[in-house]
Amino acid sequence: MKNILHDLYYGRVSCTERPYIRTAEIKAVDNKIEDEKRYFSSKMSLNDCERFQELDNLYSLSNDYSQFNSFSYGFRLATMLMCAVFMDENE
Repeated sequence: MKNILHDLYYGRVSCTERPYIRTAEIKAVDNKIEDEKRYFSSKMSLNDCERFQELDNLYSLSNDYSQFNSFSYGFRLATMLMCAVFMDENE
């Protein structure tokens, strides 16, 4: 416990970073997404391509918000669990 607090304090641990393991299944999905983007982009006008890119950026932003909400909820839940454990210990 002491090591993780030490590392967190000195910036060696970031709560927002986690390893991203790209399995073969994930790579296949990512490749399919890129293939579909290229296909649709090749069929669109320049203006439509720009709007399509903006849509993709909005999906990414929405995903970031969703991940932050999940992280926040999980952190609060873990904190409440720790509090419950310590309260039971002191009773």
